[in-house]
Amino acid sequence: MALITLTTDFGLKDHFVGAVKGAIYSELPEATIIDITHEITPFNIAETAYILKNAYKSFPKGTIHIVGVDSELSIQNKHIAIYLDDHYFICPDNGIISMIASEINPTKIVEINIHDHIESSFPVLDVFVKVASFIARGGKLDVIGKAIEDYKKMVEIQPKINQEKTIIVGGVIYIDNYGNVISNISKKMFEEIGKDRPFKITARRYTFDKIYTQYNDIVNFESTDIRQFDGKKLALFNSANYLEIAIYRSNLKTVGGASTLLGLDYRDRITVEFINPSTPEFTTI
Repeated sequence: MALITLTTDFGLKDHFVGAVKGAIYSELPEATIIDITHEITPFNIAETAYILKNAYKSFPKGTIHIVGVDSELSIQNKHIAIYLDDHYFICPDNGIISMIASEINPTKIVEINIHDHIESSFPVLDVFVKVASFIARGGKLDVIGKAIEDYKKMVEIQPKINQEKTIIVGGVIYIDNYGNVISNISKKMFEEIGKDRPFKITARRYTFDKIYTQYNDIVNFESTDIRQFDGKKLALFNSANYLEIAIYRSNLKTVGGASTLLGLDYRDRITVEFINPSTPEFTTI
């Protein structure tokens, strides 16, 4: 039985998601289809990469992931199928796979070439579904495309480190349902560069010199009124191990989230500055 996931920016108002699912069931009546999300911000590659990276690992090996974000075929936006970490990904070659493949090298990548027989303005329906169905039946990637060695890298997903290794310059790549702001700075990078040095995190005019383990670490539960901590800002490494700026018990309809209260948005800069043992003050960016 084929297990196929869908990650798109289609939303749920239009017919697109239903049509794709119907096409899969027409090809594979016994398939199981799982929606990862259809609420990606339109054409947002970094957001897609972040969600996909943190969702796919929960699925069994052999799962086929269809990714439909900015998927219109062009000379600069080819369609690829990838076998990586025992999972299959069918997606445009627009940087979506960068965050996963930066840590795990793909076993095989092919450029899909069945377009010679299909003209479509809806490639997820007309191309990606056929490729997924072919793979689900045991088909080999070499049959549906020519092998290629590389994929398009997305530069903004990768934070930058200065030559002295005292500053990490990252940016906002995702804002979650609570308004929490997720950066592209991983815990692994923070620890490798920081080496237990004191630090200062800067996001717009706000600074943080402590990273919490979980959200409610900011609360003093011995206080007579713990509600006073609602709305406090904090930094932590989230469950995906990326640096996050959050508001405790944030609610976009009442208290607000870090994105609104701190004025942070997609691509805004977040920096981490470390103190060198021989330098008493923070370096200047």
